[in-house]
Amino acid sequence: MAISFTPIGTVHTDADEADIRSEKIDIEGELEIFEEFRPALDGIDGFSHLLLVCHLDRLRTDQVGPLRVKPRRLTRRGFSLKDLPLLGVFALDSPTRPNPIGITLVQLLHREGSRLTVSGLDVFDGTPILDLKGYQPDYRAESFSLPDWYQQLMDETGHI
Repeated sequence: MAISFTPIGTVHTDADEADIRSEKIDIEGELEIFEEFRPALDGIDGFSHLLLVCHLDRLRTDQVGPLRVKPRRLTRRGFSLKDLPLLGVFALDSPTRPNPIGITLVQLLHREGSRLTVSGLDVFDGTPILDLKGYQPDYRAESFSLPDWYQQLMDETGHI
């Protein structure tokens, strides 16, 4: 079965690939929504955050398809690759996926027509946008649990 998507827009940011990979949390940019999709923005004003769904168009060939990987970004925090567990990609926020689709939460700072200024980007300049959703309170889990492996690897902020 083949599935195809039509991009609704493009991400624009001055941040370079090194900044994006560094996992800075305050990277700003603009979501340019193509004119034919502008009516879909009606009612978006007033949301503080948006869920941004993108096509991860710059993944290396070896990053599309693997089902298990090691959380490599933890090597930046001093973990040795050999000491990291091999995990299913559905358990990780890794760009390596069976399908090159990314979802990220961004803060909506300003809207001007079909251009949305946002903060919290973790995708590259030129990344195709597939969808946007206003963040709603029912997306939040009031109580949740984390696997033991996650708790052992997380930092003081609760992230791996």
